[in-house]
Amino acid sequence: MESLWQQTAPTIASDEFPDADHVDLAVIGAGIAGLVTALLFARAGRRVVAIEARRIGAGTTGRTTAKVSRLQGAHSDFVRSRNIAAVARAYADSQAAGFDWLLDFCASAGVEVERRDAYSYATTRDGRARVEAERRAARAVGIPVELVDRVDLPFETTGAVRLRDQAQLDPMRLLAALVAAVREAGGLVVEGVRVRAVHAASPVEVLTSAGTLDADKVVLATNIPILDRGLYWAKTSAQRSYAQAWRVPAEQLPDGMFLDVEQPSRSIRTSGPLLLTGGFGHAVGREPSPRRSAEELTAWTLRHWPGAEPVASWSAQDRMTPHGIPFVGWLPRGRGRVYLATGFDKWGMTNGVATALTLASDILGEEGGWTPTDWQRILHRRPTLPQTFAAGIGENAAVASSYLRGWLGALARPKGAAPLEGMGEVGRVGVRPVAVSTVNGTTRELCAICPHLGAIVTWNDFEGSWDCPAHGSRFAPDGTVLEGPAVRPLKDLGPQA
Repeated sequence: MESLWQQTAPTIASDEFPDADHVDLAVIGAGIAGLVTALLFARAGRRVVAIEARRIGAGTTGRTTAKVSRLQGAHSDFVRSRNIAAVARAYADSQAAGFDWLLDFCASAGVEVERRDAYSYATTRDGRARVEAERRAARAVGIPVELVDRVDLPFETTGAVRLRDQAQLDPMRLLAALVAAVREAGGLVVEGVRVRAVHAASPVEVLTSAGTLDADKVVLATNIPILDRGLYWAKTSAQRSYAQAWRVPAEQLPDGMFLDVEQPSRSIRTSGPLLLTGGFGHAVGREPSPRRSAEELTAWTLRHWPGAEPVASWSAQDRMTPHGIPFVGWLPRGRGRVYLATGFDKWGMTNGVATALTLASDILGEEGGWTPTDWQRILHRRPTLPQTFAAGIGENAAVASSYLRGWLGALARPKGAAPLEGMGEVGRVGVRPVAVSTVNGTTRELCAICPHLGAIVTWNDFEGSWDCPAHGSRFAPDGTVLEGPAVRPLKDLGPQA
């Protein structure tokens, strides 16, 4: 299902895979983090190629709600609760740097930006306490928020934190502008080429579906690193959330960007004459019916905007960290030549830019005109507190449980008749788990074992995909990889009669 932005996206042509066998920097992944990184290096005179496995905007950036804000729900309070005070301040400074860079780029590149006040709101007494905690945490790190008792929404609220003059935009038009800027600076952006392996030799060998490329440095900007070094698939969790666009009377459009501090989280913004709602997220592959989550968002929207006419419905995937701060820097066992950026906690518009700025500082250094900032130094030395360890243990216990449930469930069910249209089921043939789906009249049978680390996939009845409940890999009905960390498809056992 395409997002509103993907439906109206400008055409972005692909460069040819480079004939030259060597570049200074290969960026794997061409979302906001990858393209900003590529742009910074190209402007520094480096030979750069950004490589996208599918098409520009096919991943998280093209499916985000694209709110650009230093107020991020109750995230300031979350970061404060999982880190020391200096780290919480540094994170806030990183978001300010990402915000300022992005808006400056949009102004220079002619990308339209709508300025809006951002609100973190509550609808219950307990939620009001979270709002007040977010106000204290945000002001402690220099974010000039204010407490308000009422907000412009068609339901009762118990209060909100407001940050004035934030921004919203069309992420596909931003990506198109970034691609154009990378090319203007001498870089290449290549679509439809999947990176299968990276060997951290000197130079680094990048093995792709189009051939092998040598690079001095490599940046993994693929939402989650496609290399298992560093175990970032275990250090982050994969979340899927939902978004919808609606046509409503102009007088019913809210004046601002809104995010609930309670659960399930609900997001509200506008895009021109349209209302955008979102939320109702869950762990990837662990929800019995993702379609039901999307239907809950629909029901909630129609309850408060009766008569709203649907325009688009889609979902997006994000990586969450136990401390609320992205992982960025050199990849373990990458020999100082392979770098990563992951864990944007649903705030990729600012975090994607902030991590790109950090990578430029780390790799180009003072010789390249980049002096590390205080916030970059502090975030690189961030200590891990006991509460963060506890959160990580809890997530990995959930992963272990998903392995057990998946294998026991698959082995307990012999493969039955072909599923109905749009449905998928996991069963067994002998002792082999198989995933069978029927899409567009074709019933197809795949190996149900995720090729990343062997969990049993589950059927996503909203997107029509096979999702891994362990580490968030996703696959099309024919087994093609949609989301990492997997780099190999599900084994296709052939169409079924």
